[in-house]
Amino acid sequence: MSEEKFNPVYELPAQEYNLKLADALKEIPEFKEPEWAQFVKSGASKERPIDDPNFWHKRAASILRQIYKNNVVGVNRLRTKYGSRKNRGMRPEKFIRSSGKIIRTILQQADKAGLTEISKTIKGIKSKKPGRQLTQKGKKFLEEIK
Repeated sequence: MSEEKFNPVYELPAQEYNLKLADALKEIPEFKEPEWAQFVKSGASKERPIDDPNFWHKRAASILRQIYKNNVVGVNRLRTKYGSRKNRGMRPEKFIRSSGKIIRTILQQADKAGLTEISKTIKGIKSKKPGRQLTQKGKKFLEEIK
């Protein structure tokens, strides 16, 4: 039998892994929370701005984990992933996608850090950017989190 390599991305519970990854991302200078991030809501369905001081790094960790699991992920798919129900008073609740600016900025920071790259066009899809994928450096970084 070949010995299986322990892969923390899949083996550890998502919550625990994301917290460890968020702590590791704090060490990378490219992942800085912008000034505007403390004043914005994480989506149109939210009533109040984000009050967690570590939100930026936690969301970045979560996004990187999603890219690792799904190979190629774009902003639109991530907006749907982090969306939630909007309380519309007397009207029924409705699903609203999350803010794209936060996700886009985190992906741009990951690009600068060399962890992700815009994936090449896929055969059969014309001139669309299919999304982001992890680089070798990014995969190695995520697998080294213990």
